[in-house]
Amino acid sequence: MTIIDTITPSRRGLWQSPFIKRFLQHRLAAFGFATILFMALACALGPLLLPYSDTFIDIKQRFSAPFSGAHILGTDQMGRDILARLLMAGRISLSIGFAAMLVSMVIGICVGLIAGFYGGVIGAVLMRIVDAMLCFPSIFLLLAISAMISPSIPSIILLIAFTSWMEVARVVEAQTRSLRNRDYVMAAHSYGALNKRIMLREILPNAIAPIVVAATLNVAHAILAESYISFLGFGIQPPTPSWGNMLNSAQSYLTSAPWLAIIPGLAITLAVTSFNFLGDGLRDALDPKINT
Repeated sequence: MTIIDTITPSRRGLWQSPFIKRFLQHRLAAFGFATILFMALACALGPLLLPYSDTFIDIKQRFSAPFSGAHILGTDQMGRDILARLLMAGRISLSIGFAAMLVSMVIGICVGLIAGFYGGVIGAVLMRIVDAMLCFPSIFLLLAISAMISPSIPSIILLIAFTSWMEVARVVEAQTRSLRNRDYVMAAHSYGALNKRIMLREILPNAIAPIVVAATLNVAHAILAESYISFLGFGIQPPTPSWGNMLNSAQSYLTSAPWLAIIPGLAITLAVTSFNFLGDGLRDALDPKINT
């Protein structure tokens, strides 16, 4: 049985599949998945249901505390509704997280597959490039590059992806090296299959488990990275909200209106923790050695 067989539900139904059962037994992972789903739906649909937009200014209600009036989570220094801004910021931060993950996964998978499959000089050169990139602390690399480019959502996505694909490449390279001499790969070689087909149709599907886990952890990393650079003023620029620049705007009011920092800080913590829990649960559910 391959890893794909483990992931794909059998005819017994979705809820009876071994993968789903193992995943649901990991309670923190199930909590993380439910939290991520709730946050995604809230950020997608919530702004459409609220009476206030994220740009509406109620000057008479500046610094309203949470649960003290018409604004559920209070208002900021300009009288804008915190809940509306939090949900719109969630759209931006989660979208950047997922988009940066996809770009970094494509780069990391391509580099890891080529390095692991061909080995030799090609593999050595590619992995030394990976090692050289990993030598730089990612936060300093992020800040150095972000200071030289014009901040926008596409540029921040590419910036985060550029500084987070290396771990994926190492995981994929190790998996590819362990799989390239398996019988089914040798059989594909004997039938004259092209190297590209072997990598994409034979090796990649059987290396999917660690790739899925790395993808969930990469989303958490991307959300944190966006928060870092936006908090320091190099990321998403006001009036467009993100969780990071909401924290940046709250710096001057930590004592007089602490909820301005606490609420987006809790959102970042909850999102990142949930993705980490999800990654742990997927690792346990997809790795047959852990569950034997």
